[in-house]
Amino acid sequence: MKRKIKQGLILFTIAFAGGFASLGISKLFNHDSLKSITEIQHSYLTNGLGVSSIPNVDFVEVSEKAINTVVHIKTTFGAPSQDKKGSGDDLLLDPFEFFHNKGIPQGPQQASGSGVILTPDGYIATNNHVVENSTKIEVVLNDKRTYIADVIGTDPETDLALLKIEETNLPFLLFGNSDEVRIGEWVIAVGNPFNLTSTVTAGIVSAKGRNINLLHQNTEYAIENFIQTDAAVNPGNSGGALVNVRGELIGINTAIASETGSFTGYSFAVPVNIVKKILDDIKKYGEVKRAILGLRIQDITSELADKEGIKVYKGVFVPEVVEGSAADKAGIKKGDVILKINDIEVNSSSELQAEVSKYYPGQKVKLLINRNNNNKEVDVTLRSKDGKTEIESAVKLGSKTFLGATYENLTRDEKLKLNIQNGVRIIKFSKSPLKAKGIPEGFIITAIDKKPVYTVKDLKGILEGKKGSTLIDGIMPDGSKDAFAIRLE
Repeated sequence: MKRKIKQGLILFTIAFAGGFASLGISKLFNHDSLKSITEIQHSYLTNGLGVSSIPNVDFVEVSEKAINTVVHIKTTFGAPSQDKKGSGDDLLLDPFEFFHNKGIPQGPQQASGSGVILTPDGYIATNNHVVENSTKIEVVLNDKRTYIADVIGTDPETDLALLKIEETNLPFLLFGNSDEVRIGEWVIAVGNPFNLTSTVTAGIVSAKGRNINLLHQNTEYAIENFIQTDAAVNPGNSGGALVNVRGELIGINTAIASETGSFTGYSFAVPVNIVKKILDDIKKYGEVKRAILGLRIQDITSELADKEGIKVYKGVFVPEVVEGSAADKAGIKKGDVILKINDIEVNSSSELQAEVSKYYPGQKVKLLINRNNNNKEVDVTLRSKDGKTEIESAVKLGSKTFLGATYENLTRDEKLKLNIQNGVRIIKFSKSPLKAKGIPEGFIITAIDKKPVYTVKDLKGILEGKKGSTLIDGIMPDGSKDAFAIRLE
């Protein structure tokens, strides 16, 4: 009996020693096996692999700065057509913005949106759909000063427009760099939803490079590469500012994902790097000088990769090249996959379109393509939509010479001094039927055939092509009111 007990103790001792040996070896090769998950994660944090600090974001200062640079835009136009309202499945902000008299189905309507002051002398960015087809555009600053705006130009392809008011020393937002925007960073949206002025909401960047097929419904060359955020945006916000925590403009708020017309979670903004190119073109040339590659493009999916035998899952697929286009002349072929443009990776059609939109006809870009699973660099000289490789000479913006006279818009202070709401001044005559009828230089035209004249554009719109008797009301240089009946041939 004693012998059996002794043998058992020996076996137990051996097993116990073996267990310790095994445990030691296990700890030697897998030190973390005995640690809790919390302990393991903490060791990575202390090694600098986790987030070192939680940012303390204060929106007060940036909000105070931004609200003074975002304006309330009030437009007057004809009754909207039913086909522009969209269906319940559309992803869009009401293209006519926030209506003040929605119950009136016919006749002139009023709507409101937002805009962003870009320069101290009154250039303002907004959406094309905010001012499209408008007959009068009123801009209200955050301090309640009111102006009549000129439309310098519009671009339906990006849903952008550039306005101008006559003022100086205005607060404005500096451009940021939307290419450096990161998913998850804080942003604020500033605008005038539901006619509620100077409204600020906050959120984060939810995604970049979003294509929601909003603009493609109206134009062949639409560019959609939206910044997606969860900052609340509603009808009336269109044309307002998307601003980072440094107070820089990174986008123009344009649309929401909604089946009801009101905010339900996500909003979309045109990246500021696109805004800069488009609006600079409009200011300089009167139109956008758009470069194109001349090919159809398609996002790569698993199904497409299997069908076409594509071995790379990055880039943009080329199903068709337009004969005679920039891409065709550079040797790009059907079936190629475009991976980069000038060292910038492109993994979606919207990203490629956005990158190309930054260039002018005649500029050269280097494309990295994959053909038959081999990478190759191709130099492409970009062309315009009509196949040209040069930029035509700049047009004179908003020509203010018409009927042998040169005109200028009145400033807000001038209108207040004269106690009028509208008017355009004649500053110079050449050979003009207006001068022949006794109208002097300095005369302010306030109405033509009882139609109010707010800007030089209004004047040209009313008089262009007009013939026969015309009544011109206005104010003489000495401040007295007068009217002239002339006959236009």
